[in-house]
Amino acid sequence: VQLQASGGGLVQEGGSLRLSCLASGGTISRSVMGWFRQAPGKEREFVAAISWSGGTTYYADSVKGRFTISKDDAKNTLYLQMNTLKPEDSAVYFCARDRAVGRTYTANYYYTRGMYDYWGQGTQVTVSS
Repeated sequence: VQLQASGGGLVQEGGSLRLSCLASGGTISRSVMGWFRQAPGKEREFVAAISWSGGTTYYADSVKGRFTISKDDAKNTLYLQMNTLKPEDSAVYFCARDRAVGRTYTANYYYTRGMYDYWGQGTQVTVSS
């Protein structure tokens, strides 16, 4: 499975961006998908995740109410709509997929970097103040 993230860029504080993650070589329709981000000198951190059914979403407290994760199974694409962006949102954003198919987990698993097996190359988001 290969994941290709895109949609990053430079935006002013308060602006919006939509990230996309196109999967190839495998489907996203029955796997947990997530977004993580990594700022310079910091650990990669959880941003958002979506269950394989699309019925449940999870967010880091820092982005709750501003970011929305979604997916289009027909297009094999994961999205992250980011609104009201802040300078502290600046980072490289990575999409990721769980290897398992059709599996449901307790909530804490979705936030855990180690449960994701496939990673995209990342897309840079820079928010200017």
